[in-house]
Amino acid sequence: MHTIEPYYSWRKYYIAENDTLSPFFGREYSEFYFTHSIYDYYIHPQWDYFGSETLFLKLIYADYNNRFVIIELLGEWNDCLFNDVMYLKRNVIEILTEQGINKFILIGENLFNFHSFEDSYYQEWAEEIGDGWIAALNFRDHVKQEFFNENLDNYIFFGGFLDAFDNWRSYTPKKVFQSIESEVSHRLFPH
Repeated sequence: MHTIEPYYSWRKYYIAENDTLSPFFGREYSEFYFTHSIYDYYIHPQWDYFGSETLFLKLIYADYNNRFVIIELLGEWNDCLFNDVMYLKRNVIEILTEQGINKFILIGENLFNFHSFEDSYYQEWAEEIGDGWIAALNFRDHVKQEFFNENLDNYIFFGGFLDAFDNWRSYTPKKVFQSIESEVSHRLFPH
């Protein structure tokens, strides 16, 4: 797992540790020392710790004018044992929503498992973003099935176009947002 890096080609557009509004402002990263691990596997030092022992993330883009962020995930999302959604909600999402962010794109290609417990934090998150939304991009089938089994599709958009957008890296962050916003709008307001 130490070879899985967060997507870095958008750093010409945005760097979370340089953003004074980011929950990760001021962080310093090593290119050589691996300090975090998931279970017994070291992970690349560019991933951000936010309180969870099994789930790490990278805020790869934030646009405060258009009120959206793109977050890449790594590891195991485990609400059952570690209440990861609480850490995500309290230590990352709330800081971003205080800055006006209400649209969240979560990239789940490197999210290997999901274990649910309850949906109260997801419900709270969805209620707090008002007319915003949460979209799960390229999540693995078994993870989406767990989301569906726990009725998280009431709060998070996933499936369909969001599973087939595997070439997102070839777009600019704003183009990714526009494509996903168009898809979500079609689901919210079908013609």
